[in-house]
Amino acid sequence: MPEGPPIDCPSLDVMPPRGRIRAVGYVENIKILPASQAPAYAASVVDAPAPPGGRRRPVPRVRLVWLGQRRVPGVVAGTRLRFAGTVAPVDGIPTIFNPRYEILPETDEPETQA
Repeated sequence: MPEGPPIDCPSLDVMPPRGRIRAVGYVENIKILPASQAPAYAASVVDAPAPPGGRRRPVPRVRLVWLGQRRVPGVVAGTRLRFAGTVAPVDGIPTIFNPRYEILPETDEPETQA
């Protein structure tokens, strides 16, 4: 059964519980498993970075997991990413395994021409 194109999610709070999506977000934190476990690198992604002083309430998030990786160059806390993949709930958390991703600049300001 062929799958359709990914759904563009302008915000993680409109992300479907299952299916292919494409979205943009900020890496909030990362998790690296110990050497005694199978390699996996996981990043928790949110719509916007936390304000100074931290968050006061929960926000929508998605977990990106790269299986077989101990690290993913450039994907660290604070990195802005465009990502795509198939989301599925794992332990109640929307998760995408081995997502396609692109590291983005901090802001998308229009370029000026001289």
